[in-house]
Amino acid sequence: MVSGCENQAPEKLQGKYQAMAVCYILGVGTIISWNSMLTIGDYYYYVIPDYHPSRVLTVVYQPFALGTIMIFAYRESKINTRKRNMIGYMLSTISTFLLIALDLATKGHGVMLPYIGLCAIVALFGLADATVRGGMMGDLSFMCPELIQSYMAGLDISGALTSAIRLITKAAFEKSHDGLRKGAMIFLATATFIEFICVILYAYLFPKLPIIKYYRSKAASEGSKTVSADLVAAGILNQSESTNDDSKNQRLSNKELLLQNIDYAMNLFLLYLLTLSIVPGFLYENTGQHGLGTWYALVLIAMYNCWDLVGRYTPLVKWLKIENRKGLTIAVLLRFFLIPAFYFTAKYGDQGWMIMLISILGLTNGHLSVCILTIAPKGYKGPEQNALGNLLVMFLLGGVFAGVALDWLWLIGKKNVF
Repeated sequence: MVSGCENQAPEKLQGKYQAMAVCYILGVGTIISWNSMLTIGDYYYYVIPDYHPSRVLTVVYQPFALGTIMIFAYRESKINTRKRNMIGYMLSTISTFLLIALDLATKGHGVMLPYIGLCAIVALFGLADATVRGGMMGDLSFMCPELIQSYMAGLDISGALTSAIRLITKAAFEKSHDGLRKGAMIFLATATFIEFICVILYAYLFPKLPIIKYYRSKAASEGSKTVSADLVAAGILNQSESTNDDSKNQRLSNKELLLQNIDYAMNLFLLYLLTLSIVPGFLYENTGQHGLGTWYALVLIAMYNCWDLVGRYTPLVKWLKIENRKGLTIAVLLRFFLIPAFYFTAKYGDQGWMIMLISILGLTNGHLSVCILTIAPKGYKGPEQNALGNLLVMFLLGGVFAGVALDWLWLIGKKNVF
C-alpha cells in the first residue's frame, strides 16, 4: 500500500526533499509549453483576431494529447518509461523553440500559412504533454504521495509562473513599438529554457536520488518492466540484467483496474470537463468589456492559475483532504453550479464577481485533482499503480478534450461568430 514517506525507513528517504524539488520543476516543464500558448493568447488575438485562437488551438491540441495517452495507457506495461519521458521533454523543448522560429520567420503577420504552422506546433505540444504527464504520473504513483503532490503543484506552478511573466512583459513593453510581440517572444524564450532544464534534470539527477532508486527497485521487485532503464541509469542494474520474472507479473488487467476505480476516473473527467469549458475561451471571448480593458482576460487567467496552485497545497491540511469516495463525487458534481453562475455574471455582473468565480473554479480544480490522484493508487502493487496512473491521466485528458469542445457552446447566440 502507498503510504506517506514518513512511514519508510530513514535510510530510504535520503534525497526526499531534493526529489520533491525536482518533481516541482518537472511538473512545470510538463505543461509550460502549452501554458505559454494560453497565456500569450492576447498576442494571438491581436495577430489573428478572426480565427478564435484560444478555442481553435485548444481543439487542435487535445485530440493529439488524448490519442497519445490512450495508446500509452494500453501499452504502458511494455514501454520504457525513461525513454518515454525523455522524448516528451525534448519534444516540448523543440516545439516551444519552433514557436519562436515561426514568429521570427513570419515577422508576426497572421496569414493562413503561419496559422497552419502554429496549429502543427500546438499538435506537438499535445503529443509531448500526454507522453510526459502519463509517464510521470505512472512513475510517481508507486512512490509516496508527497512526490505526486509536488509534481501536481509543479503543473500549476507552471500556470502561475507563466501568468506572472506575461503580466510583467506586458507591462514592460506595453508602450513600446511592437511591444506585445516582444513580450511574447521573451516569454517563449524563457519557457524554452525551462524545458531544457527539465531534460537535464530528468536525464542526470532524478534517477540517481536515493528515494527514487528505492521506489523503482521496489517496483521492479514486484514485477514492473517499465523501470529497468531508470535503474540502469542509476547504476543499480547492468544493461544485461533483467527484472522480468513471470512469477511476479501477476497483476490486475487495465480493465479490472478501471472497473475498480471508475468513480475516480469519471470524477477526473468531469472535473476537467467543467474547467476547460470555461478556461480559456470563455474568459477571452465571453466576459464582455470591463475597466481593466486588455488586461482583463490576463488577470482572470492569472487568478485561476494562482488559486489552482493554492488548491494543490490544501490537501496537505489533513482535515481539508477529501478521502471519502462518495464525498469526492459530490464535490465534483456540485461544481457544475458554477456554469449558470458564470453565465449570469458575464451577462449582468461586474469584474469583481467574475474574479471571485474564477478563483473558486481554480481552487476546487487544484484541490480535487490532488485528492483523487494521491488516493486512487493506494492498495496496489507497483505495476498496477503505474497502469492506474496512466488510466487516470487518460480520463483527465479526456475531460479536457470534452471541455474544450463544449467551450464552443458559449458562442451560441453571438453575432458575427465566424
